[in-house]
Amino acid sequence: MASSRSNYPLVSIITVNFNQSEVTCALIESLNKITYPNFEVIVVDNNSTKDDPSIIKERYPNIIFIANPINYGFAAGNNFGLMRARGDYVLLINNDIEVPSHFMEPLIDKLENNPSIGAVSPLIKFYYQPDTIQYAGYTPINNITMRQSAIGFGQKDVGQFNTDRETPSAHGAAMMVPIRVVKEVGLMSYIFFLYYEEADWCSRIRKAGYSMYFVHNSHVLHKESISTGKLSTLKIYYLNRNRIVYMRRNISGREFYLGIGYQLFVAIPKNAFKFLLKGKFSLFLAYYRAIGWNIKNFFSKEIFENPSL
Repeated sequence: MASSRSNYPLVSIITVNFNQSEVTCALIESLNKITYPNFEVIVVDNNSTKDDPSIIKERYPNIIFIANPINYGFAAGNNFGLMRARGDYVLLINNDIEVPSHFMEPLIDKLENNPSIGAVSPLIKFYYQPDTIQYAGYTPINNITMRQSAIGFGQKDVGQFNTDRETPSAHGAAMMVPIRVVKEVGLMSYIFFLYYEEADWCSRIRKAGYSMYFVHNSHVLHKESISTGKLSTLKIYYLNRNRIVYMRRNISGREFYLGIGYQLFVAIPKNAFKFLLKGKFSLFLAYYRAIGWNIKNFFSKEIFENPSL
């Protein structure tokens, strides 16, 4: 149900495109049907080479289109959008999402009525199984195992998550943040490139004294498969590299050493040797390239930089 509010703050909707121009167009098409009247759409193309991203601007000339000359990564792509945003609020949204017409108002209402909230995410359901939940909040990240679960994942939506709840992290696929919070905590760290950038950003938002919420009466549909995506050397490398980077940036003391020990001597060897036994040597080596990068950059000050808006 649409909000009865009389003022509509400008929302800057930012999405990153990479070789998925038709998918991005479908997102914009759904955004053009929403009831919220005051928003801008910023599409950042990370040097797509397998299709023609110019069709996005041709079909939707009112959007702001940023064409990056190289693939700077997901974190940097969002940062380019944040630097162009004019809104009071920014909505970072994956390009493989489509939205129903009234999804925006509850997110705005939650943030407008609660200035201590630094980020919100809607209920996320699977596009191809719209009765099935992907996200209704997160459990806390375990500082030792680095495990975290999406609440409600895989459950049929029967209204069991019908109240807003505080969550340790918003979901990077769809998260709204007041621009004043972005100015306070800074942009996403460029060091991540891909994976863990939004978890790190949420950690910084929490450390600045803000809470985060799952908003139950807003939902979006995500085209990600409910089954685990295909593992590639790129995915394994950046997930494991950045898991350690996240720990270096956000965990300290005894838990840091326990967590690093667990990753280096339990989790990574266990997972890597599974691929070695299957003869998948490139996937096996990706784990150890991830460790090698962190050793090589052990004294790098860039690990801890937080770029300002």
